[in-house]
Order: sequence, then structure tokens, then C-alpha cells
Amino acid sequence: MEIKAKLNHLRISARKARLVAQVIKGLPVKDATSQLVFIVKQASKPILKLLNSTIANAEHNFKVKKDDLYVKNVIVNQGSTLKRMQPRAFGRAYVIRKRSCHISLILTTK
Repeated sequence: MEIKAKLNHLRISARKARLVAQVIKGLPVKDATSQLVFIVKQASKPILKLLNSTIANAEHNFKVKKDDLYVKNVIVNQGSTLKRMQPRAFGRAYVIRKRSCHISLILTTK
């Protein structure tokens, strides 16, 4: 049984979020949670929140115990990019790209 959850338009670049997502792929939920608590990256907090949401969905909707779950897959895709301008010397403008990402988390039972 697969339990899915999505997080869209997270204001972190996909490249940085993938670093955190790769750590928890394939781990049991208990180990993945402890890993995310101690990772010192900005993306770990939203991914932990998404993981807790997926666990709650599994327990409430499918009556699955938390101990039976593990992370099957974490997919981080590039989202939309906000383009902003910053003034530079001699009347030029510099483009600042504020990137976002979409995260899909899939849990399965043992």
C-alpha cells in the first residue's frame, strides 16, 4: 500500500532540497524522522513536516501503524521561478532568480 503526500511551491531551490531528500530515501519512518531532526539544512524542516503529514494520513485514512511504514521514494522537482531585478552600476539591471520546488513523498508498508 502506498501513501502519498505533496508539497508544492516550496521556496527553496530543488538542488538544495534534493540533498536532504536523498538522505531519507529507503529508511524506516522512525529513522527518517530522527535524521531530519538533526540535519542542519533549511530544507529539512519542511520535509519533516511533509513526512509527519504523510504519517498522519496513513494512520488516519488507512489505519496503518507508524512502525510498519518506510520511505519508498522522495521526488524533488523544479517549481516556478520568480524573477526579480536588482539595480547595478551604469543603469543596468541584474536578474535575481528566486527558485521553488515541488516535493512528492511516498510511504509504503513492509
